[in-house]
Amino acid sequence: MLQNSGFALSARHVVGSILNSRSLARVLLASVALAASIVLAGCDTDQVSLATNAKANQPVPPKLIAAMGEKDMDLNSPILVRLFKQEAELEIWKQTRSGQFALLKTYPICRWSGDLGPKVREGDRQAPEGFYSINPSQMNPQSAYYLSFNTGFPNAFDKALGRTGSQLMVHGDCSSRGCYAMTDEQIAEIYSLGRESFFGGQKAFQFQAYPFRMTPVNMAKHRNNPNMAFWKMIKEGYDHFEVTRQEPKVDFCEKKYVFDAAKAPDAKRDPVFDASAKCPAYVIPEDIASAVAEKQQRDEAEYAKLVARGTPVARMNTGIDGGMNKVFASKIPEGSTGLSEGAEGNTLQMLAMSKAPGTIPGTVNPPKPNFEPVAAAPQEEPVVAVSAPATNTRVASAAAPEKSGGFFSNLGRKMGLGTADTTATTPPPQATASVTPAPATTTPATAASRLKAAVTRFVPGHDKSKDSTVAATKAAEPAAKPAETRVAATRPALKPSINDGAAEGTSSGGGQLAGAAPVMSSNSFDSRFSAMK
Repeated sequence: MLQNSGFALSARHVVGSILNSRSLARVLLASVALAASIVLAGCDTDQVSLATNAKANQPVPPKLIAAMGEKDMDLNSPILVRLFKQEAELEIWKQTRSGQFALLKTYPICRWSGDLGPKVREGDRQAPEGFYSINPSQMNPQSAYYLSFNTGFPNAFDKALGRTGSQLMVHGDCSSRGCYAMTDEQIAEIYSLGRESFFGGQKAFQFQAYPFRMTPVNMAKHRNNPNMAFWKMIKEGYDHFEVTRQEPKVDFCEKKYVFDAAKAPDAKRDPVFDASAKCPAYVIPEDIASAVAEKQQRDEAEYAKLVARGTPVARMNTGIDGGMNKVFASKIPEGSTGLSEGAEGNTLQMLAMSKAPGTIPGTVNPPKPNFEPVAAAPQEEPVVAVSAPATNTRVASAAAPEKSGGFFSNLGRKMGLGTADTTATTPPPQATASVTPAPATTTPATAASRLKAAVTRFVPGHDKSKDSTVAATKAAEPAAKPAETRVAATRPALKPSINDGAAEGTSSGGGQLAGAAPVMSSNSFDSRFSAMK
């Protein structure tokens, strides 16, 4: 009897010690949250948990925890994610102790694909736009692209319109064909923030994806875009969040978004929404509705002023696949930001010496520069918000005339002789010694050349024989050797925190979550993305 009592006391002591262990309690809580989400989502029961390997279990960096303290946030408080294609930025918002959300950190996006606008069908390379919900079962700790979470596309609205697509992720690896790609270090931080919010009891966090920041100036620039009706609809949710700093409640009916819908005063039960059915009776709380209406009135007034002043319309960008934040474009040879804002060449050169927020792998595929001539755009709609090609890009094309013809050409123009010069859009081809010069062809003398010849005859001491010698010497000069470029080193298996130096570790293989990107055996970029998104 005494032996049994002693065993019982020892067992209680052991159990008490285990329950007091914070790490084990967190694991148990995560397992419960994951199990609940699997039941609700109808997924397979053999899913792995949120943090089964070193990559997925990396702690939130101390600097980020300190920032939370300064902003009155708790480590386990809920988060909300906003993403903007054109600016190539991803924002993490976190709930403060007052109950409202505040911006914690903005991450530059390393790569996204497609064009501005929503995803419509499987294989169109479009990254999704809209409002999505991320629960623990969508977190993939064993992603082929370091770490990832599934955006949840298509949602009920997308399905009601017949839109198709799968495995649309936010992941690492900085390469995309329909996803939003970060560096491995960035996704490790983002993943850890989502993990801690689930540990704190958040059932799902909201993911808001926009074509650009929904400001009056951006709406004016893109006013002729065929996606404008859809963008105005999701701007409603953008405005709800802007005025309340609360996660907007999202519903769907009549193939449209509805935000912050509530039961009507005379209704006996909450409204039931169906994305393809007629909208039920509902109301929007008066305080939210009035604040949103005031914001929209200000935005519409500013929009009208911008249009009246002739704000140029952004050109549709055919031939450019997605975008890349200028921080990353400045680190890649022949890099271009694509559709991202702030892509001026001098800006990229200035950023070249700055530190990138993470390792850029050698498999990165930067957006292609836009070589379409500006003259192709309608004259009544000047080109704006289109990134310029990088200054070090070489184009294999015919030589264009020089922008300035020198002293005599300028003098001829001032005297009314000849026509205006055409600005060169491509650099002249490099001459090589091995190419046999073509026979010289006789061309009509221009007014500028006639003027130069006439003036030269009266220049004292001018020796005409030297002119041909100098011209022949310049033609025989070899082309300049292009500067060697360096390819970014392949990333390590376990990435260090962005803020806190290196952390050694190994990546784990094994299974993956449903809807996650498949693990491919080859390391080539093409084979890893063989399944078009």
